[in-house]
Amino acid sequence: MNQKLIQIAMEMRNRSYAPYSNYQVGAAVETESGEIIGGCNVESSSYSLTCCAERTALFRAIAEGHTSFRALAVATENGGSPCGACRQVIWDLCKEIPVHICDKKGWVKTLTSSELLPDAFDDSDLEPFNKLNV
Repeated sequence: MNQKLIQIAMEMRNRSYAPYSNYQVGAAVETESGEIIGGCNVESSSYSLTCCAERTALFRAIAEGHTSFRALAVATENGGSPCGACRQVIWDLCKEIPVHICDKKGWVKTLTSSELLPDAFDDSDLEPFNKLNV
């Protein structure tokens, strides 16, 4: 387990913009090259426009040119797990990686992305439809 990855996820909680829920979440993703990129949740008064820390970290990593990932850490006050939307994005962008779930004191547990989202829908499910459009 990468302690630096977990530490950055915990530090990212301090950058959270959560004026409505007051639930600060930080995340960090380790790229295949070993770079660690953090993200935090950013809330909107139109709740559905809120972006979770996990997606912020992954989207930031993609925007910086990274396409392959080793691990992800998520830090909350109480060790909360990623939401369903984040689980899908983690699977789509990372496939099978360890996801470290942390509370305010540090590591709580590690699950794989397939444990978080069993029988995930992904690009392989689109293959029959892609052949129709060729």
